[in-house]
Amino acid sequence: MSIQVKENERAVNQSYFGHLTNRMNEYRESVLNKKPYICAERALLATEAYQEYQNQPSVMKRALMLKNILEKMSIYIEDETLIVGNQAASNKDAPIFPEYTLEFVLDELDLFEKRDGDVFYITEQTKEDLRSIAPFWENNNLRAKAGALLPEEVSVFMETGFFGMEGKMNSGDAHLAVNYQKMLSVGLQGYEERTLQAKAALDLTVLENIDKYHFYNAVLIVIDAVKTFANRFAELAKEKAETAAPERKAELLEISRICAKVPYEPAETFHEAIQAVWFIQLILQIESNGHSLSYGRFDQYMYPYLQADLAAGRLTEDQAVELLTNLWIKTLTINKVRSQAHTFSSAGSPLYQNVTIGGQTRDKKDAVNKLSYLVLRSVAQTKLPQPNLTVRYHSGLDDRFMNECIEVMKLGFGMPAFNNDEIIIPSFISYGVLEDDAYDYSAIGCVETAVPGKWGYRCTGMSYMNFPKILLIAMNDGIDPVSGKRFVTGHGHFKDMTTFEELQDAWDKTVRELTRMSVIVENAIDLGLEREVPDILCSALTDDCIGRGKTLKEGGAVYDFISGLQVGIANLADSLAAIKKLVYEEGKITPEELWDALMTDYSSERGREIQQMIIHDVPKYGNDNDYVDQLVVEAYDSYIDEVKKYPNTRFGRGPIGGIRYSGTSSISANVGQGKGTMATPDGRNAWVPLAEGCSPSHNMDQNGPTSVLKSVSKLRTEEITGGVLLNQKVNPQTLAKEEDKQKLIMMLRAFFNKLHGYHIQYNVVSRETLIDAQKHPEKHRDLIVRVAGYSAFFNVLSKATQDDIIERTEHTI
Repeated sequence: MSIQVKENERAVNQSYFGHLTNRMNEYRESVLNKKPYICAERALLATEAYQEYQNQPSVMKRALMLKNILEKMSIYIEDETLIVGNQAASNKDAPIFPEYTLEFVLDELDLFEKRDGDVFYITEQTKEDLRSIAPFWENNNLRAKAGALLPEEVSVFMETGFFGMEGKMNSGDAHLAVNYQKMLSVGLQGYEERTLQAKAALDLTVLENIDKYHFYNAVLIVIDAVKTFANRFAELAKEKAETAAPERKAELLEISRICAKVPYEPAETFHEAIQAVWFIQLILQIESNGHSLSYGRFDQYMYPYLQADLAAGRLTEDQAVELLTNLWIKTLTINKVRSQAHTFSSAGSPLYQNVTIGGQTRDKKDAVNKLSYLVLRSVAQTKLPQPNLTVRYHSGLDDRFMNECIEVMKLGFGMPAFNNDEIIIPSFISYGVLEDDAYDYSAIGCVETAVPGKWGYRCTGMSYMNFPKILLIAMNDGIDPVSGKRFVTGHGHFKDMTTFEELQDAWDKTVRELTRMSVIVENAIDLGLEREVPDILCSALTDDCIGRGKTLKEGGAVYDFISGLQVGIANLADSLAAIKKLVYEEGKITPEELWDALMTDYSSERGREIQQMIIHDVPKYGNDNDYVDQLVVEAYDSYIDEVKKYPNTRFGRGPIGGIRYSGTSSISANVGQGKGTMATPDGRNAWVPLAEGCSPSHNMDQNGPTSVLKSVSKLRTEEITGGVLLNQKVNPQTLAKEEDKQKLIMMLRAFFNKLHGYHIQYNVVSRETLIDAQKHPEKHRDLIVRVAGYSAFFNVLSKATQDDIIERTEHTI
């Protein structure tokens, strides 16, 4: 079938949910057509504040910085929009955050436009502006100060980039959702009153209360700054109304009224609530450049406002959908520039702003409501990579709602993803999360999960642990074969190992030692974040930072659990199976021959023979074969067991938990991590991508999707609470018939109900379309693909990431 016919079919599918209003379609087009530029405005205003308030405590400095930005930054109101608020001087521009880092920005000023993917544009004036502030920030930002905190013992890992800490040292944390429900019900006014009461109750003869005093002052400054920012838009809307046509004038006056009210006062209407949420979502990302700042359980906290408006006749469903589509287009205007190195693990400039719908209420009933359906409809109409949409699945999820979810999935932009209540809720409860809170969890960023408004930073996204590379280090007596540097104590060389058990023992000791080293690195960087760049607004809107008088990094949240990212699960599985079977059980390959093949990238005649044996004669993960599946479960257990031993920096300082657990939400790190990994014993060649998430290696899953689900379900998902990311790809024709759609629904229910799967998402796109888009990008401007736990426009991805997506196994149902 031709590409054009498939595109026509997709258009028919999209009409199922209706179409954008004319103005929202124009707004969407204007945002998509806008080139992303680097914006220096925030950097200049931040520098101005830091220079003026150098003597202030960090919390005050941060508050006064945000105040300076919100009072002076450029603001504008687009002609098409009903919701206002901008992050930078124009839509999709990326602000610079010099208090975190300026180093990579200065190094890459002339390279942003030359990138293979994640391209940004920059003017000569912007370059001059950024260079002008550089002297102030030299050795005076997070990058420099966190780097100085790192012990010499971990220097080898920073030099080689082994733990993938580039993003952590260059930016803030986020990876949470604030308490939007409370913010809407009491307004920032309610937080202000509580802060004033807490400040008045302080006994300043108690040492720790001095810090609390400054924190409370910082919260009050920030609340007032947010109110000022909203009022600036109220005035601008009123000003624009004076010369607007009658219909637009009425809209602008309504915008002015709303902005004069929220988010300082409680919201009362659906429009007010959406504007209040957007202001906070936006300002949190002006305050800090941490990504994965999510909307939480949007259909739960927003539904009462919709319900009241519909009942009072103030709003129709179509008008509500238009406001939702407006919000999603606004969400896409947020942008972030990463270093070139960081783009390898976050390809496509994702912000991971997740919206969660569905699931269960706190009293264990199906939570799907009218707004849940309208969110599906609005996301389908906008068809954008942001926000990231997640559906919470449970066994009682309504069949009609499941059908609607699959209809959205058929549009082919990788949404929605599904997270499973049946495994996540019990897992949270086992870690000490109260049952009511566990039932109120939401997706955060990609596939990770947390309780909105009560969870500390970084529910995932800490160290990357490259499992295949760790295996190679274990085989090489503790030395990294690529850099030649010793990473850990040696436990013998593979060429001298006479049994598979010796290799397993070397793996166990090596991964445990490296896990310990990762904790040292994480703690040092967390300490830098805590001391240098506390987030005041984010802390204020997370329970119970105000009650404790602490920022999030100091232990202000009710719960605080974190996880790193374990990369290359399938490669490790297939490598161990190949070694066990071909070397130690059948003796078809000697340890020396396999090691030589790895060192030469399977390039010799014998190396090619070995590679073919590995690919064709060894069981592969993803085919429901216990021989290989259990090997990776046992190997993974070493990491799961070890990482539990090390609490995070908030342990014992207030939150429940304060511990680490596992997670496979590896975003696009499989591409970047693969670039630094030589050939591996699973037959993979050097420098190519590793397997993504917990998905099988490309084209190694030959027994169909059910076998993939069974293999994945053998992982200890109840302990990999940081997220078990499973990406699947199907051809659009696979879901063309109603019976095929029902087959998929039954398969999903079986995966979640019987196999206790954690997560799944689908790319519904053909290999043919992807290849054509790579050759003719101009014909596929709107092609969106699921990269990992997020979606991105295919055309903005690097070729390496595009190739990785093209090569994923394409299943039939």
